[in-house]
Amino acid sequence: MTTFISQLTLPEVIFNNLPASILLPITLGTAVGYSTRPKTTKRRYLSYKQPPFSPPPWLFGPAWTLLYGMMGYASYRAVHYGTSPLNSAATIATAKHGATLYTIQLGLNLAWMPLFFGLKRPVEATVDIIALLGSNIYLAYLWGGSVDRTAGLLLVPYIAWLGFASYLSAGVGYLNNWDLSDIEKDAVVKDE
Repeated sequence: MTTFISQLTLPEVIFNNLPASILLPITLGTAVGYSTRPKTTKRRYLSYKQPPFSPPPWLFGPAWTLLYGMMGYASYRAVHYGTSPLNSAATIATAKHGATLYTIQLGLNLAWMPLFFGLKRPVEATVDIIALLGSNIYLAYLWGGSVDRTAGLLLVPYIAWLGFASYLSAGVGYLNNWDLSDIEKDAVVKDE
């Protein structure tokens, strides 16, 4: 069971504001995406040996934007409605516990791209995304089962994508011997 930890949780004012709940993960995800320079990330992605069913690079931006929006809306529903004074103390506590877990999972989500593409650390990135997947399975169970069924269901596409992304992360790591440090340099040399 998670615990509500105010220092590790986004302020409740964000969860209680629908546009802020939706736009926060989209904005943070976009900022992280641009901080790793999209053209460089695309070139690196294409230079790695890929497992079967790897999607084209253009798919990631729209997919993540949609998923970030859905997760933001789920957080709004769960915390805004879950912490209503009309609810039982147990429901309010579960909604708040989920808010802490949501904040932690958002941090794990935002760490993956810099780990994988920036630092070229596929082992750490794969551990990160597997922890992210597990935390979201639990979050969907927590919110969907005890607070707001719709909030839990909104996380299902995100969980499915995280499962696929875990496969891609581990697949790229494995196929490239868990070392991405020289692959891009080799690809650039071949292009010249």
